[in-house]
Amino acid sequence: MHRLQNLGRNPRKTNGISNPHTPLYIGRFAPSPTGPLHLGSLFTALASYLDARANRGQWLLRIDDLDTPRNRKGAADSILSTLENFGLHWDGAVDFQNRHLEFYQHELEKLRQKDALYACTCSRKTLSDYPQTGIYPGLCRTTPPSEQIPSALRVKTGHTLIAFDDRLQGKLTRNLATQDGDFIVKRKDGIFAYPFSVVVDDYRQGVTAIVRGFDLFYETPKQIFLQHQLNYPQPSYLHIPVIVDTHGQKLSKQTFAKPVTAENKRMVIFELLHLLGQKPPEALKTLPVSQQLEWACTNWTPSALTGQQQLSQYHHQELPITT
Repeated sequence: MHRLQNLGRNPRKTNGISNPHTPLYIGRFAPSPTGPLHLGSLFTALASYLDARANRGQWLLRIDDLDTPRNRKGAADSILSTLENFGLHWDGAVDFQNRHLEFYQHELEKLRQKDALYACTCSRKTLSDYPQTGIYPGLCRTTPPSEQIPSALRVKTGHTLIAFDDRLQGKLTRNLATQDGDFIVKRKDGIFAYPFSVVVDDYRQGVTAIVRGFDLFYETPKQIFLQHQLNYPQPSYLHIPVIVDTHGQKLSKQTFAKPVTAENKRMVIFELLHLLGQKPPEALKTLPVSQQLEWACTNWTPSALTGQQQLSQYHHQELPITT
């Protein structure tokens, strides 16, 4: 008898995404190579992986390496090694953003041809004079894009409401013009900005479902706006809570979150499943990671996290899971 048969297996669920009449589920995990994976990033990777596998979908791995000044040598290899050590095996070849610069430029030209872009030469000092709202005041809105003057490129937003239904957080409606303002799609240093690159990447890879942290929840309407502008299909979104430390700060490299290691990896997966609200049975704790993941894929219930925006890494921690 299979060892998992006594651990409460349920029939495989599709969680409202995959069925014979909808496109194949294609998910992705897209870390930046700025350092090794910490607990928060592994938490997101695991949720993304489980959602893809529970929906019988593909799970792609993309290294978001466009922001070259922040990249660290060896970080990409470290990320791949960590995912493999924890049994999170991706489909196909690893994708690297820096190999697609021509395509980003091609898609940017579509916005330029629609007269949707303008050059912005504002410095941080200039913008510091408008601190009241944090919204770009449109100082350069009448400036046409120019290759001669170093400038960022902003996309023109309108007063059309952008709304989407997140699978966990519910509906969000946002007026970009009054709540965000015109945002940057290409930085002054020539690097394509995240809101633009992530939209192009997900389209390029055919991604149909995005699972990521709640810290990006309010950025999503900007990305949906760009999808509309570029005539891209809109994927589904599931924003999971972010893990915070004892000071309430999101675990990140900026807050010196410790990297996860393969040591005691069974306990790490077990505790992450608890943080994900999956209530793994105690018997799962001693099984190999491959069997833990098999149980988790079969029993994946993301609705256990509905409405939650952050979690403490010590919420259900029995053993130290970082070193």
